[in-house]
Order: sequence, then structure tokens, then C-alpha cells
Amino acid sequence: MPKLGMREVRLAQLIDVTLLTIDQVGLGAATLASVTQRASTSTGIVSHYFGDKDGLLEATMRHVLRDLWLAIARRRKAAKPDPRSKLRAVVMANFDVEQVNGPVMKTWLAFWSESMHKAELRCLQHVNTRRLFSNLCANFSRELTKPAARRAASGLAALIDGLWLRGALSGEPDTKAAPKSAYDYIDLMLEPRA
Repeated sequence: MPKLGMREVRLAQLIDVTLLTIDQVGLGAATLASVTQRASTSTGIVSHYFGDKDGLLEATMRHVLRDLWLAIARRRKAAKPDPRSKLRAVVMANFDVEQVNGPVMKTWLAFWSESMHKAELRCLQHVNTRRLFSNLCANFSRELTKPAARRAASGLAALIDGLWLRGALSGEPDTKAAPKSAYDYIDLMLEPRA
């Protein structure tokens, strides 16, 4: 009989190994066999928990997305109550150390690419996009009209993704300059109109 909690420990271990495998060899070469070899387990165990490679990638991305959502919640809670501070908290969560380390960055890039071809991953990407937009829009709406808030939220979401992508592709994201650019955009959008 398995020990209580062992399933969660095993799932976390396999997801961590998947992140490292994608980091080292890329998604194409990350097979169930390569993951199980690194995890010192059998392919049967991975198949039991995830079904196949797609299921493993989906579970890994759910883990990464959960980390992002938790970082956003944590930073928003610690921020001052004004919209500008809340928006900055969302920006900083996207450049959190958990989101810009090598294994996670490469997994995000693989996820974005695969989400164009796989419905389950496309659904996860859609949820992430909608959640970010909704979060940004709600905060911009506190100071802007609804149409202006929607435009500002769209622009900030694109800026966050673009800055993050450039940082990921460079291999060394600038976690100070990139958020600063997003902050400048927030300030511009929330600047009182004459």
C-alpha cells in the first residue's frame, strides 16, 4: 500500500525532472524515457500519472501557471491598494525568479509553440491570457473608462509578454529594466489627462 502523500511527492518530482529535461534537451528530445531515466523511475509510473508526453507537458504547465498565479496573488496582496501598485505587482510577478529561470523559460517557450497545435494546451494558454487581461483590466478600470481600461490592459499584457519573450530569447532576462518599461507604460496610461 502506498504511503500517504507519496503520489504528490512523485508528481512534483516528475514535473521538476520534466522542467530540467526540457531545459537541457528541448521539448522535441524530451521523451518519457528521458524523463524517467533522469527521475530514476519507470515509464509505467509516468504513464500511470500523466498518460503520455502531452499529459506530462500539460501537468508541467499547470504547475508553472499555478506558480505564476500564486506569485501574482502574493505580490498583489503585499502591494499598496492603489491601481498603479497592483498593476506593478502583476508585472513583477511575471518577472519573478520562478518565471525567468532557465528550465521554466524554456518550458514556457515550448508550451507557447505546442499550444498552437494541441487543444488541451491551447485551452491552458487561453485561460492564462484571459486571467492576465481580466486582472489588468480590473485595475485599470479603477481609474479609466471601461473602453480605455480594456485598451490599456491589452497593451500592458502585450508589453509584458513581449518583454518576457525578448528576455527569454536573450537567455538573460533583465528583471530590472523590463519591469521598468512596463511601469513607464502604466504611468503613461494612468497619467491624468488635461
